[in-house]
Amino acid sequence: MKPAITVNELKKAYKKNAVLKGVSFTVESGTIFALLGSNGAGKTTIINILTTLIKADGGNAIVNGFDVAERPDKVRQCISLTGQFAAVDDVLTARENLELIGDLRHVDDSASTASELLKKFSLTDAAERPVVTFSGGMRRRLDIAMSLIGNPPIIFLDEPTTGLDPEARNSMWRTIKMLAKSGTTVFLTTQYLEEADELADTIALLHHGKIVANGTSVELKRLVPGGIVELTFHDEEQLKTAIGMLGKKYKVTKEGSLTLSVVAGDSATQLAELFIRLRDAKLEPADFSQRIATLDDVFFKLTGNKKEKK
Repeated sequence: MKPAITVNELKKAYKKNAVLKGVSFTVESGTIFALLGSNGAGKTTIINILTTLIKADGGNAIVNGFDVAERPDKVRQCISLTGQFAAVDDVLTARENLELIGDLRHVDDSASTASELLKKFSLTDAAERPVVTFSGGMRRRLDIAMSLIGNPPIIFLDEPTTGLDPEARNSMWRTIKMLAKSGTTVFLTTQYLEEADELADTIALLHHGKIVANGTSVELKRLVPGGIVELTFHDEEQLKTAIGMLGKKYKVTKEGSLTLSVVAGDSATQLAELFIRLRDAKLEPADFSQRIATLDDVFFKLTGNKKEKK
């Protein structure tokens, strides 16, 4: 099968501010692709280009076999976009919102389509309620349901769980997995490390307008071989000494008041060297443990910044 999306050297600047500096990646059909990055990294700009809302300054992108610059009309016929804020009509009921979109997209039976989607997204009991009475999670589910009318093969979700409580977020995760299982290609942007880890078949990390890593969650975590050693010290003086000494050799980030996380390397020799250095500096940790790398660790290694966990 041909890739659902192919992006090659995409560039975009706003006046003198270069947002995208040659972005390239591929999204396979029927998979969940997560574009991970901090606020302002350029995630929404990429989505806006791929959905024909804005034009790129350079490079090219193919969506469902069509060039977004040369055939934007064809691209729009085979995609759907759910933005960061739910695009629903508060005055209408859930059913009326769905039937309205069905009529606009000229589906054969808008009423039947609405009923099927209400059931699919667990909104049947709220079908006749005005959307203004819906919770954030319910509005989000309705928004995605509306996006699926007409069965688009590719759906773009721009930070779909922002602002949702944990229960609503987990419900949204189940919905996204359901979409992919039915064969829909899902392009997801997120700043939540756990979300990308939980959902995505492939993850691309966007930083300063460039893709700095691209692969499965397992592949990305291998970029921090040997995992992480967490060291807890007795007092602030020991902690400061350890930071000064270990920071010259290892990637170190402060995790807690007296705890450091250290990238230990990919061999027993490197791990042993870490503790030899501590011994020679007369530093004996109060406690230590080893864990496998997380996407948070990968982000820190590749960008030099600690990504805030959400």
